[in-house]
Amino acid sequence: MAKSQQEMLASHIAGLEAKTGKPLDHWVKLVQSSGIEKHGEQIAMLKEHGIGHGHANMVCQAAKGRFEADEGEMLESQYKGKEGLRPIYEALEAYAKSLGDDVGIAPKKTSVAFRRSKNFAVVTPATKTRVDLGLNLKGEPGTLRLIDEKPGSMCTHKIKLQAVEEVDDEVKAWLKAAYEKA
Repeated sequence: MAKSQQEMLASHIAGLEAKTGKPLDHWVKLVQSSGIEKHGEQIAMLKEHGIGHGHANMVCQAAKGRFEADEGEMLESQYKGKEGLRPIYEALEAYAKSLGDDVGIAPKKTSVAFRRSKNFAVVTPATKTRVDLGLNLKGEPGTLRLIDEKPGSMCTHKIKLQAVEEVDDEVKAWLKAAYEKA
């Protein structure tokens, strides 16, 4: 069964407490009472307490109230005024979930990440007429359809989709390849 964002977050929170011996709330209060505003400086302060980068980022996000948003509301918000694009997202999500029980679906404010041990794809309603599917396919040559992204981007490639019919065997093969690399 695929892990939900809540299950992944709960696991990450438990890992923080196991590593530090202190609950998330302790670290959130430390960040909030520190007077430090910049994200990078908050991360550095937490690292001084022996917290790794991933856990420190989670603490900073929690301190800003970012985990209080509902996944369904975030998804609805992404497709408000772009309802015609939602079937493209739903087809991509359904296929991603079919790849394995270890697929996590993580809605964010402007996109949805598909994860395994790391993100293998990101779905973003880019315009009112197009969804961008970002894929992590390091080493895969780009094509006219599988567009190379700039170095340092969240994903290595992007596919621009305007209709659910475009979620075809070729797109599914690339999505599966990205899943297998994650």
